[in-house]
Amino acid sequence: MKFKIKKDVLIDGLQKVQSIVNPRTTLPILSNILFRAENDRLWLSATDLEVSVRASVEAEVLKEGAVTLHARRAFSIFRELSGPDIEVEVGDHETANIQCGSSFYKMIGLSEDDFPPLPAFDEGTSYSLDQGIFKTTLQKTAYAASTDETRQVLNGVLLSFRNERLTAVATDGRRLALVEQEMEFQEEEEMDLVVPSKTVNELIRTLGDSGPLKIIATNKQVAFDFGEMLVVSRLIEGQYPNFRQVIPASSEQRVAVEREALMMAVRRVALMTTDQSRSVRLHFSRNKLEVSTETVEVGEAHESIAIKYEEDDISVAFNPEFLIDPLRALESDEIFMEITDELSPGVIKADVPFLYVLMPMRIS
Repeated sequence: MKFKIKKDVLIDGLQKVQSIVNPRTTLPILSNILFRAENDRLWLSATDLEVSVRASVEAEVLKEGAVTLHARRAFSIFRELSGPDIEVEVGDHETANIQCGSSFYKMIGLSEDDFPPLPAFDEGTSYSLDQGIFKTTLQKTAYAASTDETRQVLNGVLLSFRNERLTAVATDGRRLALVEQEMEFQEEEEMDLVVPSKTVNELIRTLGDSGPLKIIATNKQVAFDFGEMLVVSRLIEGQYPNFRQVIPASSEQRVAVEREALMMAVRRVALMTTDQSRSVRLHFSRNKLEVSTETVEVGEAHESIAIKYEEDDISVAFNPEFLIDPLRALESDEIFMEITDELSPGVIKADVPFLYVLMPMRIS
């Protein structure tokens, strides 16, 4: 194998795949990236056996072939090279000779034969949508997924293709984020996929702001094909809970609040919370929302936001991080908070197909 490539092009390709590599793996081949040169493209692949990523970049291929090289070390070498053009030649015993200007490296790799092949998707249900729309959908939901390994089915985002729409849901039992997007597909193509959080985060990192995206799904795996990228992932098995039953049918009050003002107020007030007392109080009174917290060992903080509100006073407490997450993910200037009382879930909505349910914390 022999190819020439621009340094910035190679670095860009490696950055798209190397985050998948687990440096603490017990299988040496999984610490490597597969370099395959053919048809004037360099294909870069990485996997941890649960998620696989492949990217391709332009290269001048002088001799086709493949080798796997240690991901972190190869990236460090290529990044530090001073010249704009890199030449890589692989000879016997999987040894890569790397030349760039006056710099020369000889790097020992492993055979392509040992690298796990990407799963084939000859059959599967296929969906098409825009990369930017899907990326935004994931950004508005992924943070609510559980990290509790004992509830594995919640350790990802549910993608429900039903009733001519894609519904994306994530929940950890204390909060729930939901986004719906209209789509066209046949009734026989309806299915639910629970995509692991690691895969979702990789998609958020690599999806573009526009362009076509193809999703191909089977019962156990899913592939996301976009641009020069392919992300393949196992699916989380198990029945996702009925998320709609935790969404309040109605709330006593619906209050419009400036998103940025609320987010910054909660962030500042949360500076006075502790791990043992991790809550902020929202007190709705006539034309005013007061955000506050008080802890015996630290002190107290208060912030006021002007709102349009004429009803009875209501107080409710929430985890500040859980309250900030959806506000950070949204772009709307104004959000709508639906509140009933201090014991009922709060709901955040916006002028987009988004819904967030947050369980309250006890007010002492």
